[in-house]
Amino acid sequence: MRKLSILMLGVAMGAGVSTLATQGRLLSTSSAVAAASDTYRQLNLFGDVFEKIRSDYVEKPDESKLIESAINGMLSGLDPHSSYMDPKSFRDMQVQTRGEFGGLGIEVTMEEGVIKVVTPIDDTPASRAGVLAGDSITHIDDEPVQGLTLNQAVEKMRGAVNSTVKLKIVRKGSTDPVEVKLTRDVIRIRSVRSRSESDVGYIRITQFNEQTFENLKKAFDQIGKDIPADKLKGYVLDLRNNPGGLLDQAIAVSDAFLERGEIVSTRGRNADETQRYSARAGDLSKGKPVVVLVNGGSASASEIVAGALQDHKRATIVGTRSFGKGSVQTIIPLGGNGAIRLTTARYYTPSGRSIQAKGIDPDLQVVNEVPPELKGKDETKGEAALKGHLKNGDDEQGGSSAYVPPDPANDKQLNFAYDLLRGVKVNDAQGKAPDQQGQTKAPATAPN
Repeated sequence: MRKLSILMLGVAMGAGVSTLATQGRLLSTSSAVAAASDTYRQLNLFGDVFEKIRSDYVEKPDESKLIESAINGMLSGLDPHSSYMDPKSFRDMQVQTRGEFGGLGIEVTMEEGVIKVVTPIDDTPASRAGVLAGDSITHIDDEPVQGLTLNQAVEKMRGAVNSTVKLKIVRKGSTDPVEVKLTRDVIRIRSVRSRSESDVGYIRITQFNEQTFENLKKAFDQIGKDIPADKLKGYVLDLRNNPGGLLDQAIAVSDAFLERGEIVSTRGRNADETQRYSARAGDLSKGKPVVVLVNGGSASASEIVAGALQDHKRATIVGTRSFGKGSVQTIIPLGGNGAIRLTTARYYTPSGRSIQAKGIDPDLQVVNEVPPELKGKDETKGEAALKGHLKNGDDEQGGSSAYVPPDPANDKQLNFAYDLLRGVKVNDAQGKAPDQQGQTKAPATAPN
C-alpha cells in the first residue's frame, strides 16, 4: 500500500509538472500580450502628447520637425552613437564615406569669422587657379562669409561638377582682394598620406572611407620606388586622431599587414549574429617591421587595425591609450526620409578583447610634450566618459592625450617610432621604453 501511495504521488507530481508547464506557456503568452498591450498604450500616449503640442503650443509647430525630434530622441537615448539623419545629413554622410564630391579642392578652417585656406589639394581647381595656403576667403558668389558657420561656407563651395563659383580672396602682403572664378570638379579626399623618410616608410591614415585601401596600396608602391627593399627598415602607420569610418576598410588595411588569422569579430544581440573576418594570404608590407602610432583621438576602425596587429604581434603599438569606441553602427536608409544610424554589434580583437570604453593600451607609452597654452585641453575623455555609453565591466578607462605637434621634428612619438625601427631604441622583453624625458616608463579640418 505504501508503494502504491508513493507511485501515485509520483504520478500526481508528474501531472503537476505537466500542468505547471502548460501554465508556464499560458503565462508566457499572457506576458507577451500584456507587454504588447503596454507598448500600444505608450504609443497612444505619444499620439496624445503630439496632438496636444499641435493644438495648444504657443506657436504653430513644424510637425515634421516634431517627428524628427521624437525619432532622434528615441535613438539618442540608446547610446551616444545611434542617431537619426535627415536627408541632408544622410547625403553628407555618404559624401564623407565615399571620399569624393563635387568641389574646389581646398582644405579650410575658420579664423575670426573668416574662412582661411589651410592647403590647396594638388591638381584640383583651387590649386590650378593659384589659391594659396593662408589665403582668406571673404566672399562666395559675392555673398560675405561673415556670419556663416564653417559647414555653411563649405556647403556653398561644394556643388555639382562643372558648375562655377566665384571667390573673393584676401592675401597676406596684398592690399587688393583677388577674385577667382572656379569650375567645380570631382574632389577625392586624401585619407592616406605617405612619405619616405630615408630608410623608413611613413603612412598616415586620417579616416577610413571607400578610397582608403586603394590609397594605401599606392602608398606602398611609392615607398617601394623611393626606398630599395634591402634598405627599407620598416613602416610607421600613423593612426593618431583617426576617428574611424568603414569597417570593411579597417579589415582591408589590417589584411595588408597580415598573412593569416582573424582580424576582428562582431557580436550582436543574438549568438547567430556573430561574424568573423579573417586575413587572406598576401602581406603588402612584405613582412617588414611595423610601428603603429595611436593616441586619445584614435577611435573605432583605427582601434580595430591597432588591436588586430597588436594581438598578432605584427606591430608594436606606440603612443597613448586610444579612445575606446568598440561598437558597430549600421546605416539603415528610410526611403527618401533620411536614415538611422543604429548600434547593432560590439567588435572584438582576435584575442577576444572588447575595446568598448577601454581602448587599446600601447605596448610602449610615449607622450608628446604639450605647449603650456594647450595643457588640460589636449586630452580626450574617451568613450567611457560619454553619457549613455555601452558598459563594459568595472575597469573602464578614461581618455588620454591626443596632441600631435605640427612640426615632425618635435613629435616625440613619431621620432621614437623611427628610432625603434632603426634599432636606436629597443623594445625590450619587459616592454619598457624611455618616455619623453628619458625616464623608463611601463607601457600603458573640412575639405571641399
